Amino acid sequence: MPGTSNGPVLNGVDLGKLNYTEEVLYNGTIPTGGNSLIQDLNVFYDAGDIAWMLTSTALVLLMIPGVGFFYSGLARRKSALSLIWLSMMATGVTSFQWFFWGYSLTFSHTAGKFIGDLSNIGLRNTLAAPSVGSHKIPDLLFAVYQGMFAAITVALAVGAVAERGRMLPCVIFMLVWSTVIYDAIACWTWNPHGWVASMGGLDFAGGTPVHISSGSAALAYSLMLGKRRGHGTHELNFRPHNVTQIIIGTVFLWVGWFGFNAGSALSASMRAVMAAVVTNLAASVGGVTWCLLDYRLEKKWSAVGFCSGVVAGLVAITPGSGYVPAWSAVVYGIAAGSACNYGTKIKFLLGIDDALDIFAVHAIGGFVGNLLTGFFAADYIAHLDGFTVIPGGWLNRHWIQLAYQLADSVSGFAYSFCGSCLILFVMNLIPGLRLRASEEAEVLGMDDAEIGEFAYDYVELTRDVINGDALVDEGDSKFSGDVDSPIGPHEKNFSSSTDETALNSRMQRG
Repeated sequence: MPGTSNGPVLNGVDLGKLNYTEEVLYNGTIPTGGNSLIQDLNVFYDAGDIAWMLTSTALVLLMIPGVGFFYSGLARRKSALSLIWLSMMATGVTSFQWFFWGYSLTFSHTAGKFIGDLSNIGLRNTLAAPSVGSHKIPDLLFAVYQGMFAAITVALAVGAVAERGRMLPCVIFMLVWSTVIYDAIACWTWNPHGWVASMGGLDFAGGTPVHISSGSAALAYSLMLGKRRGHGTHELNFRPHNVTQIIIGTVFLWVGWFGFNAGSALSASMRAVMAAVVTNLAASVGGVTWCLLDYRLEKKWSAVGFCSGVVAGLVAITPGSGYVPAWSAVVYGIAAGSACNYGTKIKFLLGIDDALDIFAVHAIGGFVGNLLTGFFAADYIAHLDGFTVIPGGWLNRHWIQLAYQLADSVSGFAYSFCGSCLILFVMNLIPGLRLRASEEAEVLGMDDAEIGEFAYDYVELTRDVINGDALVDEGDSKFSGDVDSPIGPHEKNFSSSTDETALNSRMQRG
């Protein structure tokens, strides 16, 4: 009955009433949860849960520029701004899509096994009723929180256009992909009506909907775009142009991931605390593992390697963060750091130019995390929120769980990869939506050709190092293939200020 408590009693005090709000019973007939003009809709929820979820929403949003900085630092200087622009545009486009139909297709209360309906189009009737994710938070809060997941998934995937993809087709792809691919996978994974959720698959924060789907989409985009100009030759002497940006992006991601994983508890509970613990531990171990693996080859302590390992550890722990005990995070970190490190070689076997190793880190990391969750999921960890009940994984002798995890992973990969290829193939046939930039634009750089702005002011004055001994100013030809151009067929961007110093020295000697 409302107003009563069955909590424990200490020294004559009913502890259940110390943090107890008299609730109005929700009879399930009011889609909005009630009429705010005649009743207080806040009585359904704990203020601490709402405060934590609003904070987590902001933390996940913080991850999106982190993705942009990480990708930008990995690319060459002349395309650095375009990758930051894409991550921010992904937020705008996906937020628009999520408001109008994305949320409804994913989390409508009357969804089917594969996709939802349009009963909540434009956030219609999305207010204070308990969400499909948890009765602890209302629909509206769940909608804005999950909207950030949709946005960052798109931002992760579109990094595949690095250095040779046009911006307009990519923006159209964001809109179509988030609707056809992301919304469907998220629905069948997280909506209680979805086939994976009904089967018993465990994915706490997005191993399949976020990481496997984005990693496989990036692989498809890289395949459909083709290799960058000069790939596999001395023309493309590729290395990250700004390691500091990579580190800054990693920090943004690491901090934001606490909202990503711990926030997925959808309450301020001990389960959220455990998710935060395993998130940090897996990231730390993953970073150290990758760094050690790189050191064994080059005898250098790579900052880029450490950052890549941190992200790999974060990706892997994502599906299991609310299901697994703290000690297992060490296994997640070692497995992810190792698998994703060696996974960077797969693109060479496939002959696909995945410029930023999105497939290796996110798709393979997601696979590793999903499968390890089948081993280490524990019923007592899931029940730390006080109400979630699962049969667990192999720790609980629930052997079939690993098969559930494998089915979820493979189906998510196949649907995202094949669907992305189909979307891109059709788009490339439409006039004005050709995926790849021209060779002239690729030589010039996506920042200049597509955006008209630069990540660094001096790029406008000093463009390229040609054959190691000539400097081309902005007034010279922008295309190395021009007949009248004084420059040769090979171009290379400055990788650091020391490159410019070395160039000046060579010119003086010449």
